[in-house]
Amino acid sequence: MLMSNDSTHLVLVDYQTRLMPALTGGAEALRRATQLAQAAQALQLPLWVTEQVPDKLGATEAALLQAAGAQARVLAKSRFSAASALLDALTPPRPAAAPARGGGNARSLPRHLQQRAPAPAPEDAELPALVLAGCETHVCLLQTALELLQDEIEVWVVTDACASRSERDRDAAFDRLAGAGADLVTTEMVLFEWLRDANHPQFRLVQALLK
Repeated sequence: MLMSNDSTHLVLVDYQTRLMPALTGGAEALRRATQLAQAAQALQLPLWVTEQVPDKLGATEAALLQAAGAQARVLAKSRFSAASALLDALTPPRPAAAPARGGGNARSLPRHLQQRAPAPAPEDAELPALVLAGCETHVCLLQTALELLQDEIEVWVVTDACASRSERDRDAAFDRLAGAGADLVTTEMVLFEWLRDANHPQFRLVQALLK
């Protein structure tokens, strides 16, 4: 199944200033994440950036935040998984139940009619598919993706934009994610599936990001 730019959000997990230098392949992962953010900004896709205990690990890398632009929403967290914060932000609040009607003759009604039953809850809005990339792959990225999958969210993990301190940890995370049902993709796969057509108005801009 191809991803669509009208039903996906981009989530960039913990590309933080004190974490990135410790990661194997961190510079390349950051470069790819920046390409994803620039493309998402050009295509006006919703974009989320998470930060794990930023007072200790630092803020998101400035170049990435700049690429993400004003539409990016930053979620600070202490839990390794960002799934709860994302789901809270993505799920629209339910309307409050209508209060019981008053009236001078309410008590003269049969008991079962004296109070209105609460309005039925609206059907849950369909949540978007999430394109995830982040650090460390085997900790925050992995736990975020697995919890989202448990909640039946469609998850795409951008492998070349992920990094861990060791390649073994990163690769073990990819194996586990694939087994759990995540789609493993690359940055170029994501960008060209967002575009779908060489006649897309942003084709040349996105193509230039990859050169």
